[in-house]
Amino acid sequence: MELKLVALTKPEPVNVILGQTHFIKSVEDLHEALVNAVPGIRFGLAFCEASGKRLVRWTGTDPAMIELARQNALALAAGHCFLIYLAEGYYPVNVLNAVKAVPEVCRVFCATANPVQVVLAETDQGRGVLGVVDGFPPLGVEGDDDIAWRKGFLRQIGYKL
Repeated sequence: MELKLVALTKPEPVNVILGQTHFIKSVEDLHEALVNAVPGIRFGLAFCEASGKRLVRWTGTDPAMIELARQNALALAAGHCFLIYLAEGYYPVNVLNAVKAVPEVCRVFCATANPVQVVLAETDQGRGVLGVVDGFPPLGVEGDDDIAWRKGFLRQIGYKL
């Protein structure tokens, strides 16, 4: 077994969801979950098929996000992983429960706008996702000013009253 590290590529404001599922039906079910959760959502989705033709299956509503999803899925090349790229202005917090509720979804490794490195194990059989490095390590502990900023920011963007 060999460990590999693959960095996902994306523009800074774009969010990505990386998960694992178990069935080709997931492509259509995830698409439906996303458009039902946020009407008009712009996204790209790619899924690494792990048997049969072993293709990167894909769908979406935004050509640029679809291309990001396809390219990054090919770079990962890990069986049954899926990537959802959300166009600028769309956020995982609005779709994550719908994604996790899709019956074929086994797990979600991350949902983030941060830089992501994916830790893979490669064997003679193929590749599997072991985990992710999501963003950067903390530089300290928040103080009173930081707490006030956090609370204000969440209210400013409409996630708290």
